[in-house]
Amino acid sequence: MNQTTTESVSEQMRDVLGHFCSGITVITARTNSGPIGFTCQSFASLSIDPALVSFSPARSSTTWPAIRQVGVFAVNVLADDHIAASAAFSRSGTDKFAGVQWQPAPAGSPLLDGALAWAECRLWAEYDGGDHTIVAAQVTDLGAAPAKSPLLYYRGKYHLAQPAVTDDAPR
Repeated sequence: MNQTTTESVSEQMRDVLGHFCSGITVITARTNSGPIGFTCQSFASLSIDPALVSFSPARSSTTWPAIRQVGVFAVNVLADDHIAASAAFSRSGTDKFAGVQWQPAPAGSPLLDGALAWAECRLWAEYDGGDHTIVAAQVTDLGAAPAKSPLLYYRGKYHLAQPAVTDDAPR
């Protein structure tokens, strides 16, 4: 990398790493004041034994500290018809749950109606990740709606998945 300024490096990082396609999740929790959540695309399976997942909220997030305090939360994997939900949960200072239908998970975390998959989790650990926090969470319950398709994010835009047609596809 031959960039000389932090801004140039940041722009180059966004451009180059934007070539990696990711799914989109909404992390949700239930507080005494009501449900809260935020959009997060940095989600991954971390460990099978113990069952752990990871995600990385920005340090500037005002929602993650409130979810951290609850300690129990859900990861909602968005389906291809959740573009509006993804956009709504990425905004600050609004009622992100306005008009959003949800059901409580076994421990009470909000599960967004129509989500492709979900995992209810308990905070396991946090690590410094520069301008983000790396969260490791223990999965306590989970489920999926396999007939749905994922909402994807690639090069700064939403995309819909299309199965590849190949001769070596499983039959």
